[in-house]
Amino acid sequence: MKKIAWITDTAAQLDDDFIRKHDVYVLPLSVVFSDREYRESIDLTQEEFYDKLKLAKVSPKTSQPAIGEMLALYERLQEEGYNFAIAVHLSSGLSGTFETAQAASEMSDFNVYPIDSKIGSFPMVKMIEVGNELLANGKEIEEVVSTLTAMTAKSKLSFIPSSLNQLHKSGRVSGTQTFLSNLLNIKVVISFVDGKPVMTEKVRTNKRAKDHVMSLLRADMAAGAVPEVAVIHCNNIPDSEAWQNELLQEFPSLKVEVAALSVCVGVHAGDGTTGLSWVSY
Repeated sequence: MKKIAWITDTAAQLDDDFIRKHDVYVLPLSVVFSDREYRESIDLTQEEFYDKLKLAKVSPKTSQPAIGEMLALYERLQEEGYNFAIAVHLSSGLSGTFETAQAASEMSDFNVYPIDSKIGSFPMVKMIEVGNELLANGKEIEEVVSTLTAMTAKSKLSFIPSSLNQLHKSGRVSGTQTFLSNLLNIKVVISFVDGKPVMTEKVRTNKRAKDHVMSLLRADMAAGAVPEVAVIHCNNIPDSEAWQNELLQEFPSLKVEVAALSVCVGVHAGDGTTGLSWVSY
């Protein structure tokens, strides 16, 4: 039986139990503040990041794993007796991590199959879970990679920034847009479209923004199976748990979890962001 490893990055926000259960190797994304570069989940916790973000005069930048780090991991996996690795990475529309993994896999003697998730967070977790099930059922690695690649088109993630302030600081929206948004209490919905975060809705009040995201979920649930949903957030557990309860009241049989977004998303979305993510089957 072939020994297969899983590789991902910290955009997936995996917990330790999941990492051990599924034999996952996690490459850290990094956040660069004015004082230094911090590796996510290693040098900086979620709480520490948002504390620093509030005090930062200049918005931090994000950084992908270096190609040398990937090559070292591939060599290590080969030495440990793995035959292959499947690498599920953050959308290439947000980071160069996937392209770096492709380049590293071509340079290495070790067989690595990089996959562009075209998203982040919860769907990346589901791809690894599904891939493990397929391998356990005897599917060939090429079929597993093909199935997971097809999942990217069925993966959804929409979020509502608490304000446009951080998006403005990170250069994603203009100062005028931010001023008018704060003045008129305008909320925006940002959804992943073809692997890139796109502003898909502008509404008055947070409730209307949530209603829009819920309408997207209801449409997918009506069209097919959506067994599980994640309420995603940037340092906003109270509002996320409240949304989780709302979902469970409307859909009692739905599995709903609360999941933190990578701090590399928080650099742009900002403290207080909430949203939903799911995969249609």
